[in-house]
Parts: sequence; C-alpha cells; structure tokens
Amino acid sequence: MGNLTFAHPWYLLGLVVVPLMVVWWLIRYRKQEAAVQHSDIAVFDGIGKSLRVRLRWLSYALRCMAVGAMVVALARPQSQLSRQEMTVEGIDIVMAMDISGSMLAEDFRPNRLEAAKKVASDFIEGRKNDRMGLVVFAGQAFTQVPLTVDHHVLQQQLGSVKSGVVRDGTALGDGLATAINRIKDSEAKSKVIILLTDGVNNQGSVDPLSAAEIAKMYDIRLYTIGVGSLGKAPYPFRDQLGRVHYQNIDVEIDEPLMRQMAEMTDDGRYFRATNKKALQEIFSQIDEMEKSKIDVTQYAQTKDEQAPLLWLALLALAVELLIRWVWFKM
Repeated sequence: MGNLTFAHPWYLLGLVVVPLMVVWWLIRYRKQEAAVQHSDIAVFDGIGKSLRVRLRWLSYALRCMAVGAMVVALARPQSQLSRQEMTVEGIDIVMAMDISGSMLAEDFRPNRLEAAKKVASDFIEGRKNDRMGLVVFAGQAFTQVPLTVDHHVLQQQLGSVKSGVVRDGTALGDGLATAINRIKDSEAKSKVIILLTDGVNNQGSVDPLSAAEIAKMYDIRLYTIGVGSLGKAPYPFRDQLGRVHYQNIDVEIDEPLMRQMAEMTDDGRYFRATNKKALQEIFSQIDEMEKSKIDVTQYAQTKDEQAPLLWLALLALAVELLIRWVWFKM
C-alpha cells in the first residue's frame, strides 16, 4: 500500500457519502414500527428471528460497498515504483560478433562461438545500467539487437545467435560500420564498440581502416578481440553420410590490422584470447576500464488499479439486487 497513489485524490471526498448512508439507514430502521401490533406478545415467546430478518441489513451494506468502491475507482488508484535520483555507472556499448564458419572451431569449449556467447552474456549481466546492442557478421553484417536497456531481450537474442545464417566469410569493415551506425547518434558520454573475430578480412564493401576512422570521428572507442589458439585448431565437418570428422586448420588472425583499427580510436585496445579463460579476463578488463559515472533520474512506472474496484462494485450491486428482489420477496 505504500506504493499506492491516486491520480484524482479529490474524488475520495465522495467517501463521506458512505457513512451518511449508514446513518440514514440506522435512523430509518429505528423509526420503523412493527407491522403487527398486539397487546400481549407472550404468544410469540420461543419464536426466534428468521435468517431473512437477521440479514435484512445485508442488502443495504452491499449497496454501501458498491458506492464506496465506485468512489475509490473514480480517484484512479495507481501502483507505482518510486522516483529516485541516483548516480550510476553506465555507457552505451555495441558488441560486434563474428559468426563465420571458422567460429565453430573447437579450440575453445564447446567451440569459439558458444564460448564467446557465454562470456559476452556474463559481461551483459554485470552491466545492468548500460544500454547495449548486438551486431553479428560473417560475409555480411546485420543488427541483431539495437541499443536497449532491456537486457532480457538482449540475452535471448544473443542465445539464439548461430553460424551459417548469412554468407560465410569475414567482413570486418562491414561489421564495424554496422555497429557504428547503431551507436553514432547516441548522446552518451562514452560510446564503445567491442569487435570480436577469429579471422582475416576477406569480404564486405567497407574497408576496416576506413570504418575505424569513422568510429574516431564519432568519438567511439573500439576494442578489438582476436579469438583463437596459437598454431592449429580442430574444426568439425560432415561427410556425405552426415558423419562428423575433425580437421586441424591454421589459426589466422590479422593481428596487425586489428591492433591498428583499435588504436585509431581514442584509448582503443587490441586483445588476443587463446582460450576461454583469457577471453573472460579480457572482458573483465574492459568492464573495469569502462566505468563512467553519470547522473540519472529513475521515474515511477504507474499502473492503474481501478479495474478490480469496478468489478467489486458491479458484483456488490448484482448481489444486492438479487437479495432484495428475489430472496427477500420469497
């Protein structure tokens, strides 16, 4: 009840009608005279009051309840969260994740893509006050989730990310350009893109360095992460009978390009993750580096609560009419 407010509290003055109705009924009840007058009532000794007589007040009580419920409903009761001014740590972050076929290599458990999704999910969970978005890319790039504070939806969409939904390849420039397009108009004090890949740029229409230059123009900080063990990594493939076989493939990450892209932006950095634990540590480092104090006001979210009162009023009136015109007339 501490979170209950009224949009039109002056309507509650109408509740004074209810006690007046009760007083009027009591006065009327006392002035009523007996329907049968007799000089000796001994003949009625031992005869108790019937249930109808005992409950003759019930009909009028239901009417008072209906009036009271309707008056309170007119005042529009609302439940709400409290409005609170506070300082939180929050920035705008877009994650650009490689979903090319090579991300299925199993030098990470269960594979690179699933390991990256798990670490990214933990990262999202730890930054509840940030607006975050998700871009995925292979030979093409698209926005999976635009910037949002609804981390539940973001987590759901991240969990549904899989390889093979777009043309294979690695379009670093397109992935970064799509992420920039999602965050460039943000008014946040700090704008960050985290680009994660395991390959070499070989697709797309946007040059990666040109995309990094655009990020710098919009004051976007870029963190690039190369994912993959050193040397070779086991990669699963299916034969014509659907059987899974493994082949060791070379791990090729264009680290000089990734480093140059990151360093072109203010305070950007390149990281290399050779296993899942290293990837977790990288995201922890980014989490620590990206702490920006901002003042926010948390406004109340209101919900009208008059519907149950209206239903109560209708029910009370229906029962009152049923009692008065059916039971008391029998």
